[in-house]
This record gives sequence, structure tokens and C-alpha cells, in this order.
Amino acid sequence: MSTPVFDLDLLPFAALMGVEIVHAAPDRVEGRLMVRPDLCTAGGVLHGGAAMALADTLGAIGAFLSTPEGKRTTTLESKTNFIAPAATGTTVKATATPLHIGRRSSIWVTRVEAEDGKLVAVVTQTQMTLD
Repeated sequence: MSTPVFDLDLLPFAALMGVEIVHAAPDRVEGRLMVRPDLCTAGGVLHGGAAMALADTLGAIGAFLSTPEGKRTTTLESKTNFIAPAATGTTVKATATPLHIGRRSSIWVTRVEAEDGKLVAVVTQTQMTLD
């Protein structure tokens, strides 16, 4: 059994959704999510809220990893552009990278892609640094 890249016990909602973190570093976080029927909307496609929650999880992990020890973060703002659907039974992959890392906030951009590499959504979120 391999050691997890990031302890999802810290993020119970992400664990409930089935988010898998495959890489976690202060400059890039990558994850996957199986598109299950309970994460879908009409037509058997990934619900926008599930795509946003995946992206929020990855951006939050990146913000946390790039924040000084003893600090924490919270999402201050999030914007999503939906581009294409992701069908039930497929796996989406997502990559979050920082656009800006400052003392009091960071901005993360997450690309969510279908198995064929087609862009599903782009999420830009601002994370606020807390004491």
C-alpha cells in the first residue's frame, strides 16, 4: 500500500466525493475524480458543483502548502467557466497552479479535463491567509 500524497481525512467532503490527490506541492496540485451517478446532473454528466468542489479542494491544498507554518487558508472567492460535459463512468483530472501567492492571499487556477484531454471547466479562486 502506498502512502497518500495528501491526507484527505483533513478534507472529509473531498473524501466523500472520492477525490484522489496524485500530486501535492506548493506550486502544483493534481487530482482525479471518478464521475459517479451520484455526482451527476440530468443527462448523466458531472454536476457543476462537483467540478467546483474538486477545483476548490485542489486550490485549497495548494494554498495551504504555500502558506507559512501556523497559518491556514479559506476560499474567499471562486469563479467557474464550464466548457464541456464529463460523462458518468469517466474520470476527470484536474491541475491547480498558483497565479499569485502573496502574504495575505493567493489566487489559484484549476483546469478540469476529461479523459480525452478535453477541457471541462476552468476555476479561478482566491484563497485568504488566516492566522
